Amino acid sequence: MIDRTTKLRWRRKLRRSRRQVEGIGVQAEEQLEQHLFRRLTRLADVRRFVAAWVLLFVLLAGIAVLQTQALAGYYQGLQPAPGGTYAEGMVGNFTNANPLYATGIVDNTVSRLLFAGLLKYDNDNKLAGDLAEKWSVDETGKTYTVKLKPNLSWHDGQPLTADDVVFTFQTIQNPDAGSPLFASWRGITVKAADPTTVVFHLANTFAPFVYSLTTGIIPKHSLEKIEPAQLRSSLFNTARPIGAGPFKWATIETVGNSPETREQHIGLRAFDGYHAGAPALKQFIVKTYIDEPQLLAGFQKQDINALVGLDKTPDNLVNARDIQEYNIPLTAENMVFFKTDSEALKDAKIRQALVQAVNVGTIVSGLGYPVITADEPLLRGQLGYNPSLRQLATNIDQAKKLLDEAGWKLSGSEQIRTNGTKKLEIRLVAQNNSDNIYLSRQLQKAWGEVGVSVDTTLMTDQELQAAVKGRDYDALVYGISLGTDPDMFAYWHSTQADPISPSRLNLSDYKSPTTDKALEAGRNRLDPELRSAKYVPFLQAWRNDAPALALYQPRFLYVVRGQLTGFTPKTINGAADRFANVENWMVRQEHTVKSDQT
Repeated sequence: MIDRTTKLRWRRKLRRSRRQVEGIGVQAEEQLEQHLFRRLTRLADVRRFVAAWVLLFVLLAGIAVLQTQALAGYYQGLQPAPGGTYAEGMVGNFTNANPLYATGIVDNTVSRLLFAGLLKYDNDNKLAGDLAEKWSVDETGKTYTVKLKPNLSWHDGQPLTADDVVFTFQTIQNPDAGSPLFASWRGITVKAADPTTVVFHLANTFAPFVYSLTTGIIPKHSLEKIEPAQLRSSLFNTARPIGAGPFKWATIETVGNSPETREQHIGLRAFDGYHAGAPALKQFIVKTYIDEPQLLAGFQKQDINALVGLDKTPDNLVNARDIQEYNIPLTAENMVFFKTDSEALKDAKIRQALVQAVNVGTIVSGLGYPVITADEPLLRGQLGYNPSLRQLATNIDQAKKLLDEAGWKLSGSEQIRTNGTKKLEIRLVAQNNSDNIYLSRQLQKAWGEVGVSVDTTLMTDQELQAAVKGRDYDALVYGISLGTDPDMFAYWHSTQADPISPSRLNLSDYKSPTTDKALEAGRNRLDPELRSAKYVPFLQAWRNDAPALALYQPRFLYVVRGQLTGFTPKTINGAADRFANVENWMVRQEHTVKSDQT
């Protein structure tokens, strides 16, 4: 039993505990009031404070980024870089990559990328070694010795030796092989003196011979078992070509659901074992299109980097900021060839009048792009060119006088000259393109002003070739390829006017004993000064006989989207010579530290 005293003591302890709890509660309330509720009223100020610091941090970070970018522009720059894929587009059809058969812009493009010759043309259009390390000719001018570069190899890794060179040219010399180059290699002996030395022996001195050594070399180990008569149709030419050029074969693909949309895609890969060093481009693609509208559509879709084979840059691309237009002079000449044995033009005075009636400089300036005017059968800067023997200068009064002397008169209000009942009329033929449409109109106008009637016929390429073969014209606007050597035998020697001539490139049917003798002498002289002297009678006869009207050097138009680094040709002999240094081309760019900041 709990006594009264104990009960009172417990009650006092309980009351004391309650007072302690109440005190703690009061203190807690005071602490909450002091440290929480009173500070809640200051939270908005705290938020503004934190936001200010965050904003300052973001601002400093932005300034740092901008400063870094600004400094990057100072210390770094975009520089050309290896790698990437480059694609060219052109109208045509791929049929043969073999350099013994390649013709046309597509075949020559693929062939030049795949195969290498003993010699090639450099960026200054001068002969340089390709597979050849050096070459020489003896004092007779009949024996050429070529030394190959060491350690040459084919795309398949097999060594390239003098035996391959001999095999190439002996195949050309075999009539069963049917190479278009056959005529130019007749009578030449080719032998291998050792694995890296080839000797060529000519029956007679022939100054232009060395330029024949630019022909691509083909591999003996791949083709020696194929019968020469079957070589032209071999799969080697279209599906498994093996060369020693800067690029090697990868694939060919034909796309399109109909003939109207057909495209060919020829894929090539960089050849790491190329003797001049692995190309900077990793892949090169050649795309063919059925016509020009399809080609331009592919360019607009950016399927290709460059346009090849156009006569002019499309209007919608002329002022585009990312388009580069290259106008590269060709060692060729556009002329008006007068058929010297035609009824209308057989009199030299009439041909002289037609030459003097035309202001070539004024006409050429209207083409809309820069060209170099021509004024004799040799090009300016070419060996043998003689400024004192240029074609007859423009002289309208003299042109009229010559026509009068030839018996063709203007009478009364007539605008066309007559000789008895005959009118002085000539048939002018040209290929149907924008340049020739313009030229034919200007020629028609110029000759009309001296009383000559001109009937102009513009033809497709196929029609034109038929007209050229049949000499179905009085005057022909046409371009001829000359190259760097001054040998003009094929175009002006009388034998080349003969219908049975293999080439029949004397488009004027021009015959002159003086010219024949000079051309024969010039090609048989190696000394440059002597060769030039031998061509003087030819130039004099050509000027007086006026078998043609020289107009201008045509251009190779190359249209590229974006930057193409390393493409620097000044003059080329043909479209495929644009690849003179293709191993150095680059289309990629990357940021690198500037050399003057390192």
